[in-house]
Amino acid sequence: MSEFRIHHDVNELLSLLRVHGGEGAEVYIDLLQKNRTPYVTTNVSAHSAKVKIAEFSRTPEDFLKKYDELKSKNTRHLDSLVYLLSKLTEDKETLHYLQQNAKERAELAANAASSSTTNFSIPSATSKISLQELEELRKQLGSVTANSSAQQPLELTRKLLRDKQNKKNSGQPIPVFPAWVYERPALIGDFLIGTSLSTDTTVPIGSLPLASQESMIVEDLLYVLIGVDGRYITAQPLVGRQHRAFTVDPNLDLSIKELVTRILPVAASYSAVTRFIEEKSSFEYGQVNHALAAAMRTLIKEYMILITQLEHLQRQGLLSLQKLWFYIQPTMRTLEILASLATSVDKGECMGGSTLSLLHDKTFNYTGDSQAQELCLYLTKAASVPYFEILEKWIYRGIINDPY
Repeated sequence: MSEFRIHHDVNELLSLLRVHGGEGAEVYIDLLQKNRTPYVTTNVSAHSAKVKIAEFSRTPEDFLKKYDELKSKNTRHLDSLVYLLSKLTEDKETLHYLQQNAKERAELAANAASSSTTNFSIPSATSKISLQELEELRKQLGSVTANSSAQQPLELTRKLLRDKQNKKNSGQPIPVFPAWVYERPALIGDFLIGTSLSTDTTVPIGSLPLASQESMIVEDLLYVLIGVDGRYITAQPLVGRQHRAFTVDPNLDLSIKELVTRILPVAASYSAVTRFIEEKSSFEYGQVNHALAAAMRTLIKEYMILITQLEHLQRQGLLSLQKLWFYIQPTMRTLEILASLATSVDKGECMGGSTLSLLHDKTFNYTGDSQAQELCLYLTKAASVPYFEILEKWIYRGIINDPY
């Protein structure tokens, strides 16, 4: 932390606590500069600090839930803040002062609110009517929001992001894809819910011999693994941004069904990665996310080649369910890592440097797993290319060119 940052933070803290007079900010600034350490030790003790705060808190479940939420969003300096809070729980004098200060500020806010309401008196009948209207409006907004969020969450997010970026770049608006990109969902490569194959003429799979069941399920799986519903395996609608779930025909033989459920996570990961690639390829998500999506698309092409080879074996009658499970296992790990990265970037709403920071953390966390670390390094290198091109142009030529 620089000297200027310390000055700013100390003055901001004194302003928030409404501290006036006394020894002044300079005393605290000198004290902090003398006692700060050149090494970051909070990463080591973050877990113990989290446990200490949870024990001190009246609602430990809420605290841990909020911590996990902020951690998933890759919030900066989170562990440092948790470490500081754990130290505050041990300092009774500081805690007493903060509680007293919070009480005084609450009283001041209450007095200010009461003084403002005395100037504007509202008749009881009017307030009653307005409350009823407010309740009706709330219900209407709730239903409209539920319907719109289920139908167009992605388009709404893109519009908000585009408007936000256009405000920053007033002279250079962000381009927009043509309408047909969004009106033709078959171009995405993900499952089309509600347009599955007709099951009117489908033979009940439970009435078939075991060998025939296996043959038909292998064919279904090859479809499902590339984002197309099968006859006996269908994708369920997504709720929010959760992973894709599937429905398997209940009449399927139990031994076959058990192996099918082991393979289906590959299709769920493929669905998550495909949706991520299509979403982050839009202009408003920035060049770093574009590069990351392009690197993931390259890996997905390799995955499609594998599925094509498996389909060739299936048409020759050489692909059993056990062989499919054997051939798909190495790819399962790769897609699982890609889906995890996609989910983390989505949760954290990461763009630019925050995406690179997340990739760096993921690479560091996979220490000991050479395959996962190599994959994360490949994605980090690909995503960092546009970032360092912008940085290099700024350093050597003084030009900042970041259009998105």
